[in-house]
Amino acid sequence: MDATGQTRRNPLRAAAISAELVLTAAAIGNAATFANLKTWYAYLHKPAFTPPNWVFGPAWGTLYVLMAVAFWRILTLPDTARNKRFAVTSFLVQLALNASWSVVFFGMHSPAGALVVIALMIVAIVATLISFLRFDRPAALCLVPYLAWVCFATALNAGVWSLNR
Repeated sequence: MDATGQTRRNPLRAAAISAELVLTAAAIGNAATFANLKTWYAYLHKPAFTPPNWVFGPAWGTLYVLMAVAFWRILTLPDTARNKRFAVTSFLVQLALNASWSVVFFGMHSPAGALVVIALMIVAIVATLISFLRFDRPAALCLVPYLAWVCFATALNAGVWSLNR
């Protein structure tokens, strides 16, 4: 129980749930990406500010760890916390959009479709960040680099779409 007498979720179970969900999204994204990285993607025209391919792995690895930590912190809150369900749902929505972006961009070879997905993803990340901020400032702050990177990725996506249509 916490100081208010409410029962908190088991932190180890919450960590397992958080890690499993985030790793699943990462695996889906990686499968779509790696299957097309040296073939389709290698031949696209890219904006001049596109980082080298090796940058994406460490960047996303760090962001996925931060996302999992943020979600873990929210999951360990008492289930009776007001609006916790919205915070959890918004995180799951943005995570599904995260995985689907790679499928649309790389798997379906659709930079235009991916722009729609990533725009929705930004909205979902902002909603998640705001809802997390109501409960736990460190959890919300863990999502700030993610939001910044996705905004950068949006510019990259738009550049690829513009240069290859």
